Amino acid sequence: MKFGTKVIHAGIEPDPSTGAIMTPIYQTSTYVQNAPGDHKGYEYARTKNPTRTVLEKSLAALENGKHGICFSSGLAAMDAIMKMLKPGDEVLSTNDLYGGSYRLITKVYEPFGLKGRFVNMQDASAIEKQITKNTKLIWVETPTNPMLSIIDIKKICQIAKKKKVMVCVDNTFASPYLQNPLDLGADMVLHSATKYIGGHSDVILGAVVVKTKKLADQLYFIQNATGAVPGPQDCFLTLRGIKTLHVRVEQACRNAKRIAKYLSKHPKVGKVYYPGFKDHPNHDVASAQMRNYGAMVSFDFEKDDFKTATKVLKNTHLFALAESLGGVESLIGHPATMTHASIPRKERMKVGLTDSLIRLSIGIEDVEDLINDLEQAFEVI
Repeated sequence: MKFGTKVIHAGIEPDPSTGAIMTPIYQTSTYVQNAPGDHKGYEYARTKNPTRTVLEKSLAALENGKHGICFSSGLAAMDAIMKMLKPGDEVLSTNDLYGGSYRLITKVYEPFGLKGRFVNMQDASAIEKQITKNTKLIWVETPTNPMLSIIDIKKICQIAKKKKVMVCVDNTFASPYLQNPLDLGADMVLHSATKYIGGHSDVILGAVVVKTKKLADQLYFIQNATGAVPGPQDCFLTLRGIKTLHVRVEQACRNAKRIAKYLSKHPKVGKVYYPGFKDHPNHDVASAQMRNYGAMVSFDFEKDDFKTATKVLKNTHLFALAESLGGVESLIGHPATMTHASIPRKERMKVGLTDSLIRLSIGIEDVEDLINDLEQAFEVI
């Protein structure tokens, strides 16, 4: 089954009781049993909900996995993975990382005895030397947030397998339409389904997809035991969004390519970060492991000037100044004060995340209108 067919049909069947083609919202907290232990597979809605079950099957199919486990947010999904570790274990992660992921590792779990270490993963062959006897999980983000660095998933997984270390890939920036980490050897793939999977900026939801029953059972247990589950309405909205994932991401990628080229030629713009450029570090890796280069573009100014960035951020009209990404509408953001404010400035600067860096999430509007919007914003500087 090809991807465009998967998003419409995989894991989804007409409702058995009514024949409804759209999965119903099962807005219930509990289920009636015929006798103790005699039920239809559902006992209590924290443990299982039919709307969530369909979503989990759909997500598993999109990532070519066997099991999908949904959570109330992307960070709740990451939190469940962290709960599989124990004090003394180490998480090895990229040094260019979403601020919320960095905060969860350093501020929430390090006080409990877990250790986080953040290294440059762009040279995958160098990772083997970074793995210690305490390293139990390698956390990969690619493309990274917000510098759009590309990490070789297959090579990292080969090294990790030799060292018997688990690998989880945060696939949020790519979506299952552009990249499938499980096929490249990852043990787990995580999504903030709030972003491209939901696609309409109206739901908060996270998911993990795995291939093995052992990992699935661990995550289902944590999902039920800690209770960070999405409600049926959120699951319904995410299922709705999935059906247009391929057409949305395809259009957004086309727009991003045009906008990245426009920015690269603009006299007021400094460096542009976009994996589709041939001179982008690891462009060849992106070409091999992705079907397209994504719809995220970051750019900076020649002089690291927060005031200049602020003028642009305040003067766009179609690009809305807001956190998040992956919706049908275009967003403009300032990572240093928004998504990555929890990362110390010294650490941000090491990867080039300056105070003037701007991140764009390109939507599906007419690209000429988006370029005109940026152009008129640049006129104020």
